[in-house]
Amino acid sequence: MESDQEDEVPNVNFVPSLLFVKRGVAKANPDKVTLTPGELARIINDTRDDLEEDGAEGMDTSEDEENEESTARLTGRAETAEATGAGLGQAAGDEFGFDGYEQESGEPVVRLSSVAVVDPEENIQDEDDSDAEDEIIKPTDNLILVGHVQNDTASMEVYIFNEGEGSLYVHHDFLLPSPPLCIEWLSFDPGSDKSGNLCAIGCMDPVITLWDLDIQDSLEPVCKFGSKGSRKKNKPKVGHSDAVLDLSWNRNLEHILASGSVDQTVILWDMEDGTPHTIIRDFDEKVQTLAFHPTKAEALMTGSCDGMVKVFDCRATNNDSASYKSWNLGGEVERVCWSHHNEYHFVASTNEGRIHYVDIRNEHPLWSKEVHEKEITGLVLSSKVRGMLATASADGTLKVWDYDDQDARLTYKKNPKIGVIQCLDECPENPFVLAMGGDLKTKNFNVVNLLDNDIVTNVFKSRFDPTYERPATEGVEDASMSGDDDEDDA
Repeated sequence: MESDQEDEVPNVNFVPSLLFVKRGVAKANPDKVTLTPGELARIINDTRDDLEEDGAEGMDTSEDEENEESTARLTGRAETAEATGAGLGQAAGDEFGFDGYEQESGEPVVRLSSVAVVDPEENIQDEDDSDAEDEIIKPTDNLILVGHVQNDTASMEVYIFNEGEGSLYVHHDFLLPSPPLCIEWLSFDPGSDKSGNLCAIGCMDPVITLWDLDIQDSLEPVCKFGSKGSRKKNKPKVGHSDAVLDLSWNRNLEHILASGSVDQTVILWDMEDGTPHTIIRDFDEKVQTLAFHPTKAEALMTGSCDGMVKVFDCRATNNDSASYKSWNLGGEVERVCWSHHNEYHFVASTNEGRIHYVDIRNEHPLWSKEVHEKEITGLVLSSKVRGMLATASADGTLKVWDYDDQDARLTYKKNPKIGVIQCLDECPENPFVLAMGGDLKTKNFNVVNLLDNDIVTNVFKSRFDPTYERPATEGVEDASMSGDDDEDDA
């Protein structure tokens, strides 16, 4: 399946990030919000102030015209869009679940966007509208969040994907300040006792933005984590100082979000108050990838451009010191992924086209293998199909592997013809459905079903367990960080 493309080929057109969202979490009719003239003026003035502040910090004066055009685009969109994020309530305090954590003082940096009231009339569908059915998000629909850069515009497009109906189209989108390098979905809604449908986005800008997917075409995020600071307004910098390359939400301690950056740090954010709770500085190069363990709340894995993969025990991590195990894999670590079928195993990919399969109780990888000609930018260890690994690369190919503790064997290879593949993700309900983004100007987004291939069907379909969910466990066993040789949890 492929998305519709513009007739006119843009000069720049690529997808740097994407993410599937599971079915049944989105509102059937996303809220639409109408801006008042005062609210519109505030957004425009805030945008102008940000551009001026950026210029004061060294932006070349030749870019003034481009900045004016950016403001004009926002103004035009604001005047026609039915949008803006509904605000998050004031958060009640919540302790981190990590042993030994202490609350760090600091002014909250959450910016609440309660600037308008949802107009229920905007959600009434016209029975004669031929597009009304497409506006409704069904329980059988997946969302696919697709970061998109086209010429000088960056956005996140919210696709509707319905496998049974064979439908794939953009439902709504969000205009972003800079190219979206990473996207993370989360159901934690700060200040609310109910689950939400939100996503965090890391961009070339150091500030992380949080968007409510149930509010259509918002002009503003519901909140921001971090601040570039402002000499004009006498506001200090908070959080990262450079681009945010990856994000990971802790599904076991839901108010925690981890971010890795070009500035060679990882920050653990307390989303209840929007502050950096812990800054991990144990890196000599930019942090390109990170992932919380699916069941062990304290275990955070990171990969950096010096070839190091580190697994941190966040119970023994603060702003001054950290406890971790590390592996030097050579090259630059592009992606890391935990196994859902063995709590001690992970896989990592590098810019040398190699994958490394590691048991964290061992000093060296169980095996390493060169599987692509260029860097491996997409990596998926299937959560519901034991032994299935998908890799995607800048060499333009997608490959599927049958792996175990000894080796990985190639099962399937495809060139989706989207240029340099930059990102890859699997459908939560059907792991044989993969979405990927590339940089080909005429076609940069593709969704494939691996079961269309007979070999994949013969090898893996019988292993598919649609009900498989690894049970959450409390705490990290000592063996996971110490290297003890306990039995595998197969």
